Amino acid sequence: METSTVQVEHTDEISTLTISRPESLNALNTDVLQGLILEVEKLQNRSQLRVLVLKGAGSKAFVAGADIHSMHQLGPRAIADYVELGQRAMRAIECFEKPVVAAVDGYALGGGLELALAADLILASSKSKLGQPEVNLGIIPGFGGTQRLLLRCGTGAARRLVLSGDIITAEEGFSLGLVDKVFSDEEFEDHLDKYIATLCSKAPLALQEAKRVLRESQQGQLLSGLRMEVEAFLKLFGTADREEGMEAFLAKREPKFQGR
Repeated sequence: METSTVQVEHTDEISTLTISRPESLNALNTDVLQGLILEVEKLQNRSQLRVLVLKGAGSKAFVAGADIHSMHQLGPRAIADYVELGQRAMRAIECFEKPVVAAVDGYALGGGLELALAADLILASSKSKLGQPEVNLGIIPGFGGTQRLLLRCGTGAARRLVLSGDIITAEEGFSLGLVDKVFSDEEFEDHLDKYIATLCSKAPLALQEAKRVLRESQQGQLLSGLRMEVEAFLKLFGTADREEGMEAFLAKREPKFQGR
């Protein structure tokens, strides 16, 4: 087990990456994003691995979002580097050869939902809450959320979640096609283990090729959309509304947007 913001545990054919910043609800800062990239690269060489699981430490959140405290004061170059790092981390997970399962137990908001969307399957406890509330900060998702929501849920659901910033239950996420399975809080870990064991029982080469074909069939649309998303995010980050949105969030008050 690694002692860092991204902890790694191996059990037979399963590897688990746990984001360990429970005091910040596992918010995605630079250390976490770099750690995810590094550990995913290492796991490519683990020949016995059949399924990779993503988790968040603690009982409250998978990942509650990007780290707004650290983002707020970043200048143009630094925020561009941060967003590019986030995009790289999501692509590393998305392009991992073996199936990736996001085990969502608690909040998966903003960058946290974007992390889950980079996985192949999203399994959630019934207490979980999901959403892309970036519009409340004067920005949009920047780690691929707009594009992966489109591909996973379709245009209507993606528009609703991104434009409204709604935070929804796991059950509603299931009805939208965002979540693949919902398990009760009390039995979440047991059902999660059983589901992952079922995946491990499948033909590993078939799973690997199925994942590759499914991903590459959508590659052109996704990569083009990701570029547009980054450009729009960086444009918005320079606005007065973004500054007001993040200041209001940190002060725990309602923002007053003026369209500037």
